[in-house]
Amino acid sequence: MRQHRRAIALLATFASLLACSPADAPAAAGHRPGASGIGDTDFPDDGNGGYDVSHYDLAIDYTPATRRLDGVATIKAGATQGLSSFNLDLLGLDVRQVTVNGSPATFTHQGGELTVRPAKPIDDRATFTARVRYSGRPQPATSTTNLGTFGFIPTADGAFVASEPNGSKTWFPSNDHPSDKATFAFTITVPAGVTALANGELTGEPTTSGGRTTYRWSERHPMATYLATATMGTFKLRKGSTPAGVPNLAAADPRFASSLDKLYKASGEITDYWSTVFGPYPFGSTGGVVDDYTAGYALENQTKPLYGGFEPDEGIIAHELAHQWFGNSLTIRRWKDLWLNEGFATYAEWLWSEHKGKKTADEIFEGHHNRPAGDPMWKYPPGRAKPDDLFNQSVYTRGGMTLHALRRAVGDGTFFRLLKAWAADNRYGHVTTEQFIELAERMSGKDLKPLFAAWLYQPRRPA
Repeated sequence: MRQHRRAIALLATFASLLACSPADAPAAAGHRPGASGIGDTDFPDDGNGGYDVSHYDLAIDYTPATRRLDGVATIKAGATQGLSSFNLDLLGLDVRQVTVNGSPATFTHQGGELTVRPAKPIDDRATFTARVRYSGRPQPATSTTNLGTFGFIPTADGAFVASEPNGSKTWFPSNDHPSDKATFAFTITVPAGVTALANGELTGEPTTSGGRTTYRWSERHPMATYLATATMGTFKLRKGSTPAGVPNLAAADPRFASSLDKLYKASGEITDYWSTVFGPYPFGSTGGVVDDYTAGYALENQTKPLYGGFEPDEGIIAHELAHQWFGNSLTIRRWKDLWLNEGFATYAEWLWSEHKGKKTADEIFEGHHNRPAGDPMWKYPPGRAKPDDLFNQSVYTRGGMTLHALRRAVGDGTFFRLLKAWAADNRYGHVTTEQFIELAERMSGKDLKPLFAAWLYQPRRPA
């Protein structure tokens, strides 16, 4: 990310009220409730324990005029323990029905936790399919200490959908934490004339019937929930491929129509260049979307970075597309390691500047290092992102400076081989800071712990 600063049927309600909660009845032998959090101590309510999702199939019908969403989420998962019940994250929408492996399940829904009790307990390591029918008027998430407004944000002509860090629960039930990635399929139905954009690629041409158009998208590579999007509205589109042959789709709200060609061209050029620096592009398509909602930020939605209410320059496009490697393909296990996303993408901006013959990364580094010792950035060690201030400037800028300090210490040859090895060794997986430090030391043959300690963990300006 780049900062740019109920109606429920009476019968269903009655059934829900009578449904047993997990505490109401004893679990079958060897089965127990899955945890209501995934284990991230900074975000204890996010995600859920006891299972791993492999695939989400989301069918959404949305009407901008009424802001009503009707959805069916089909979730394929594997149990990591015997489950008498399990939780899904869902906030502000009404659940009408839940089935597990085709059989009706009882459920309770309180706050952001949807607790599901299958008719038959799920054995450890068994696969299962949960289907949730839900509806309502989505409400975005808000955080005064982080991004402000995020998640599913209704707009006059559709919706702006950017969910970092935990806004996916505002529009579909999920295991809403980056440590559980899955593939996605989207079937999005909107009024004719509205375009629906989601991750991945279209699986066929949109179809229109009865004044409504259905779009089908598929993201076949694993993706964190916060990167999923269903951005809808009036858009001008440009389709094609990058010079190296990666499918490229740019979209712009008519208010930003003048940015369409620039976005398309820059996205293609930058995607191809990063492929030479970081290794092969990890996904099936690239591009970007400029919407007219003034978010004050951009988000690296997988395959389709989203720019909220501004025309992005090349630096921001370079940042968001670098995230396709660092953040999207390589995904953090815990939010505390966010610098592995933002520091890398920020440093990519400096590399792009260097590549284009503007300021070198060294010049940019020195400009930041010359900031006074009392600058607030030095008091925030970026290696431990704070849950109430995840997107602090230090996570970006000092994170990027850490990489440049590393480059100076190991030399360009080792440094750029390290970037490629990091991306290749962990492609589509999860990463931690400790893993990166270990790889850097192994590839360089140097003790780099003092360097990383100074740049990532000390609340002062490094020498």
